[in-house]
Amino acid sequence: MHSAVIVVNWNSWAVLDQCLEALDKQSLPFHRILVIDNGSSEPMPESFLRWQAREDVEYKTLTANTGFAMANNIGLGTVADCSWVALVNPDAFLDSAWHEQMRRASEAYPAAASFSSALVKADDHAFWDGLGDVYHASGLVWRSAHGHLRISRPKAEESIFSPCAAAGFYRHQALQEVGGFDDDYFCYVEDVDLGFRLQLMGYSSILIPTAIAYHVGSATTGGKHSDFAVYHGHRNLAWTFVKDMPGSLFWLLLPLHVMMNFAALARFTLRGQGKVIFKAKWDAIKGLPHIIRKRKSVQSTRRCSIVDIWRMLDKRLFIGK
Repeated sequence: MHSAVIVVNWNSWAVLDQCLEALDKQSLPFHRILVIDNGSSEPMPESFLRWQAREDVEYKTLTANTGFAMANNIGLGTVADCSWVALVNPDAFLDSAWHEQMRRASEAYPAAASFSSALVKADDHAFWDGLGDVYHASGLVWRSAHGHLRISRPKAEESIFSPCAAAGFYRHQALQEVGGFDDDYFCYVEDVDLGFRLQLMGYSSILIPTAIAYHVGSATTGGKHSDFAVYHGHRNLAWTFVKDMPGSLFWLLLPLHVMMNFAALARFTLRGQGKVIFKAKWDAIKGLPHIIRKRKSVQSTRRCSIVDIWRMLDKRLFIGK
């Protein structure tokens, strides 16, 4: 079984070279390395020409920025001959044993469709950047252990809700089965939405703590608190809850989800981002008819039980990491 890696670049030239260097040093080489330039507005530096000239690195240019979700979907169609696909951000630098560890895990967990890296902060290796994505019962999401000291968490393989797509490993057939990423998301929360739909289909996701990736994070989008990130993240949070939360859980948790959205409106308004957070929620509401149609399709193919999803939700009263 072959593995491919997809790297979606958008003006990430400053870190892309280091990302490709790490891919080139894998103890178990990838069968295919695909770099998709997502309509970068900054010119390609001369340093990248050596990668473009290599026969083992495929380079695909899109004429416009289609968003992280659609660009990866284009990549998934390109590497359809591979059984496993690694999605790696340009600002994520894989440890040399990463691919080998993920392939070992894919054999050890045949019921899993996705595997999460142990993300470490690239600028300070003493801290975690994330140990998989968490989905709270309110519809809020975050990366487990983000900002925590690495010595504070045990290094054990465990079930998680979904991988962070900054460096995740996926079964290609399962991604095809759920339709890949949702193009409407553009970016942010698209990996959680994908993970939710995989859970609904009965697939598990596993954290592999020995598969380490050093992650810069938000290298080209202005940071997680930028207007761009707040808008897409909070619009997509609402869409994910409406589209993916199954059956009776939707009605049970809807009041909590509404409360979370009102709290977000208040929080970001106090931080001076009232205009962007209100636009995010208003656009989420305007898109609901389309999202509800998608919900019908997603829920009609659900294979897992309501209890299974309930167990995967974080239900803490005080939200933490």
